[in-house]
Formats: sequence, structure tokens, C-alpha cells
Amino acid sequence: MKVNLYDFDNTIYKGDSSTDFFFFSLMKYPKIIKYFPKIIGGAILYKLKIIKKTQFKERNFSFLKSIPNVDSLVEMFWVSHECYIKDFYLGKKHDKDIIISASPEFLLKPICDKLKVADLIASNVDKKTGKFNGLNCYGREKIKRLNKKYKNVEVNEAYSDSLSDTPMLEIADKPYLVKGNKIVDF
Repeated sequence: MKVNLYDFDNTIYKGDSSTDFFFFSLMKYPKIIKYFPKIIGGAILYKLKIIKKTQFKERNFSFLKSIPNVDSLVEMFWVSHECYIKDFYLGKKHDKDIIISASPEFLLKPICDKLKVADLIASNVDKKTGKFNGLNCYGREKIKRLNKKYKNVEVNEAYSDSLSDTPMLEIADKPYLVKGNKIVDF
């Protein structure tokens, strides 16, 4: 099977969907501001290498405990944020596309379904607690998950905004870096 791989945030989506979702949630549920010290503290601990990336992201998503209906909020989020999908992707999307992202699956699944993406491989995050069920889908973990799910997959094109996705880009026949609206060979 020949596929195209796409990172999501800052690649086909203008910005970071998790950050945008937090601020969208904050507008709807101002009480989640109480999680801000935990989030900022997590950022400091992560930068000091005291906690790992997954623990840091769990702190970021801890606000989900205070959201009564996460699915409904995610649907509302995509109504207002679908316009952040970059034109380059809308112009070339294909039925063999796989989005592979560190963002939570529950957050990306509705937009991937709407875009008719063949598959989504993303971080498995409990939408009620913000806890990760497994590792953050980041760097080499993306390739492990791809290979576990698809045996003998061939990657035609791969797109990412980040060198942390070098393992994903290296397995593609045609790897590309996305910088804003510019696409350059990797």
C-alpha cells in the first residue's frame, strides 16, 4: 500500500490545534483558568528536564476534567477552526493520506473524518482526564505506530514542519518541510 503522510500542527493546520483548543475552551468555560498554574509549572519542569514530554502534555490537558461534554466542544471548535486547514493540503488531499500527529486523537478525528483522510494515527488521550494511554505520538514513536498498524507500507510523500519528524520524512520517497505556506524539499 502506497500512502502520503502528513503531520498536522503547523503542517496542514495553521498553528497548534491543542493550544487553540485550550483557548477556545477557556472562552466557553472560563473556570478552566484554574489549570493555568499547573500548565505553566509543567512547562518549567519540562524545560528543566524534570518531567518528560508526555507528563508535560498530561498537565496541559488536565483542564478536560472540567469540561462537561468534550465531544460537543470539539465539534464547536472545528466549526470555527476548520478554516485553519491550509490551502495547499485542501488542493492536494488524496484518499491515501494518513495524518500522524502528537495531538490527541479525540481532537483531530472529527476534522480528519470531514476531510475524508484515510487514517489518523495520533496520541491516545483520555478526553475526560487528559491522561495519555501510552506514549506521546512524537518523533520515532510515529514510525513505530505506523509500522505496527500497516505492514509493508510504502510512503510516497511526507510533510512536516519540524525536524522532530525526521524519522517520518526519511522513509518517504518525496519528503517535504512545510514552513508557513512554503513547501521545500527535505
